[in-house]
Amino acid sequence: MRDYWRGEPATLGEFASRLTGSSDLYEATGRRPSASINFVTAHDGFTLNDLVSYNDKHNEANGENNRDGESYNRSWNCGVEGPTDDPDILALRARQMRNMWATLMVSQGTPMIAHGDEIGRTQYGNNNVYCQDSELSWMDWSLVDKNADLLAFARKATTLRKNHKVFRRRRFFEGEPIRSGDEVRDIAWLTPSGREMTHEDWGRGFDRCVAVFLNGEAITAPDARGERVVDDSFLLCFNAHDHDVEFVMPHDGYAQQWTGELDTNDPVGDIDLTVTATDTFSVPARSLLVLRKTL
Repeated sequence: MRDYWRGEPATLGEFASRLTGSSDLYEATGRRPSASINFVTAHDGFTLNDLVSYNDKHNEANGENNRDGESYNRSWNCGVEGPTDDPDILALRARQMRNMWATLMVSQGTPMIAHGDEIGRTQYGNNNVYCQDSELSWMDWSLVDKNADLLAFARKATTLRKNHKVFRRRRFFEGEPIRSGDEVRDIAWLTPSGREMTHEDWGRGFDRCVAVFLNGEAITAPDARGERVVDDSFLLCFNAHDHDVEFVMPHDGYAQQWTGELDTNDPVGDIDLTVTATDTFSVPARSLLVLRKTL
């Protein structure tokens, strides 16, 4: 996830595997998607804020000449190391935090969240605060107000996951129709042009865009009470490029109409968008757009 959102090449296939619950790691042994503990940050390493603010660790305060802690963090400072007043860089950092939070919330598996990431907690580039009882490791509760937009976004994205079981499947995707004769499968991977991904598409190292169709009517596992689960269907439009990309909605076999539910390009995730089959719309640079089937 970190590599995908910082624009590293040849990450799309790995990104897709982790987004769908890492079946390559768990399915063969009979485990469910919930076995995949998904996290972008943890108690060790950079906070989410620092992940988008520092290329390098800054552990000098630990007294080990910056030798301690992980040196390869898969982080990107968005153009400036550490604190900055540049509004463009600050906006990009905020969007990258929203991208990773939202991706975690729409991924199959069990999300794990590091405390304070929802309000932009920082350790000032220190990724190994085991020895710190100082402002480096303390919670700064004033960030609740300072970063109120990020908190509102985190709540919105988390509520989306809570309300829709299609993001919390009890079985892995099969990539097959739920019923014989159906054209639409439980999951489909689409290019920005609206057609299904081919083997060649997956092999293009610098492709950083994909649309993912999640079929809420193709959830085969019953719920804990043995009842059939039917949910809304969603289209997730990912764009990790540094420029806007035009996406074409898939044909009406998927849906006749889609409505925007979450937009990481907006500070609180709001979006006012309704599109129909084969419509074209723009997904901003380095952002994720979540659409729900409404017709």
